[in-house]
Amino acid sequence: MFGICNLAIVPVRAEASDRSEIVTQLLFGEHIEILERKNQWARIRIQFDDYEGWVDSKQYQVISKEQFDQLSKEAIILNADLIDYITAPDNLLLPIPLGASLSFLNNSEINTANFDFEGTKTSGIKPKNAIINTAFMYLNAPYLWGGKTPFGIDCSGFTQMVYKLNGYKIHRDASQQARDGEPLSFIEESEPGDLAFFDNEEGNIIHVGIIMENNYIIHASGKVRIDRLDHLGIYNPELKKHTHNLRVIKKII
Repeated sequence: MFGICNLAIVPVRAEASDRSEIVTQLLFGEHIEILERKNQWARIRIQFDDYEGWVDSKQYQVISKEQFDQLSKEAIILNADLIDYITAPDNLLLPIPLGASLSFLNNSEINTANFDFEGTKTSGIKPKNAIINTAFMYLNAPYLWGGKTPFGIDCSGFTQMVYKLNGYKIHRDASQQARDGEPLSFIEESEPGDLAFFDNEEGNIIHVGIIMENNYIIHASGKVRIDRLDHLGIYNPELKKHTHNLRVIKKII
């Protein structure tokens, strides 16, 4: 079975329970493969990044394999404003967040509710220097484990969504993102838009941020914020200490 998210923001959980942790989110218009059903729950795989988890079966619309395949081939069209809304003939207003997918709206077989969107859209690959401007749109968004929106976002959700809005596909988790790209030896070799990864005492990648000019980094820690970056890691001037240990810098695009 296959489906598409027809709600603004849907939690994707680690287990088939409302009490289970949220590991990521489905945004409006994202399409999925349904791998398993358990009572009211469905284990899904998100087409964009192959991420898996559990969602409530009442929180998506079933589509056919042919419709799923068609959507997978089409260019990705996204909402480009912090928040906008979808309209329907019955005067329904459905708020949608930055990065919601709009590709299916022109397909009447999938868009059975006759949703319409008149806001600002973005599609296609942007120059690398556009990444920082997009990152600023999430500035001060509160940290939320598993989040992908300006209303709550985690560190790797932040980097994935910023890249997605600029036409680039990267994985969901920081440890997965760190496997891609070309490692750089020094911060001085990096460019704005490159990714910096950070590890814990066990050597596991646990954090990621986007490098800016002049040894600054924008990342989600408590909120999406801008801090200093040096060879040791991230320096928080408010706390007057390093908060994250630098592991590797990577040029992803």
